[in-house]
Amino acid sequence: MSLILGIETSCDETAAAVVKNGSEVLSNRVASQIARHAAHGGVVPELAAREHLTAARPVLKSALREAGVGLRELDAVAVTNGPGLMPALLVGLNLAKGIALGNNLPLIGINHFIAHIYAAFLDDAAALQRPETYPLLALVVSGGHTALLLVDVRGQARLVGTTIDDAAGEALDKAAKMLGLGYPGGPLIQRAAENGDPFKYRFPRSLTGQAGKAVAPEHRFNFSFSGVKTALLYQLRRAGQGGRRLEGRELADTAASYQEAVIDVLARKTAAAAGEYAVRTVVLCGGVACNAVLRARLPEVLPETAALRLAERKYCTDNAAMVAGLAHYYYEKNEFSPPDTDAFARLPLISEVPFVNFSREIIEHRE
Repeated sequence: MSLILGIETSCDETAAAVVKNGSEVLSNRVASQIARHAAHGGVVPELAAREHLTAARPVLKSALREAGVGLRELDAVAVTNGPGLMPALLVGLNLAKGIALGNNLPLIGINHFIAHIYAAFLDDAAALQRPETYPLLALVVSGGHTALLLVDVRGQARLVGTTIDDAAGEALDKAAKMLGLGYPGGPLIQRAAENGDPFKYRFPRSLTGQAGKAVAPEHRFNFSFSGVKTALLYQLRRAGQGGRRLEGRELADTAASYQEAVIDVLARKTAAAAGEYAVRTVVLCGGVACNAVLRARLPEVLPETAALRLAERKYCTDNAAMVAGLAHYYYEKNEFSPPDTDAFARLPLISEVPFVNFSREIIEHRE
């Protein structure tokens, strides 16, 4: 049994949660900074850190109160220590270190990227212990990440595709800013696109071969969204000569066509990788996984042999429940972080995940 406090401050959400045995979410509190960053059209790291400092204590107290537990009843403290914005990460990490040290609790540093994948199983952790779930392919798509991670029945993992420039969430944020919609971009683009024609304008689909140029083998499952942003910029310049801003049907069609270009690439690449590696499960997670078009498109294009698992929307965006939940598997193995654990900004090499643990007999049978 484990009762773990999770803390998350990797970007612009201050979050704390208490999770029992890796899946029973006793509390999940989040303080958003959207209003503070909207004026800047994106997240300002130093501002995010200051907001975390202000919100951390109230959010922590709220999470403990909702869960009905005190610090001394906890078994461990888990915290996102990367990847993310360094000023923001350090706030949560130092808070977690203080709680762990002051209450003689083990500290567990959590990789935010892997936690997003685990978020899809918070409501059914037992699925992770079924051999037929594997191989598993996770599409982690957010403002900071767009990648495909392959996980086998041994728990071994490798990135089979990633973005070579911008993440899909960043592409949506930048498009919303160009269109004058505000921040965050993903939900605003989706709203603007609701009554638009997604095929009115043909925006580029980079690294798909649709432009008549063969895709290099090393980029078969990689993503690129810088080109679609540039195409939108040029289109807006042509349409906005004289200072005119898009409105009405023209705005809806442009937003819908741009969104379609991003979703099409995500779905196309994921389906191709699922077929190539004969996966049994495809996981969609991360902030962009909230997008209704993407959630509807993936089941239409995936191989029939691959089951789609969607993270609940409340666990797609940054939260601490996924952090505390994932930490349970480290706790079971007594794999704790040293007191001098540091934060890291970039995604490190991922070679394994902690939530897969089958006997040798089961592994040999599956293989």
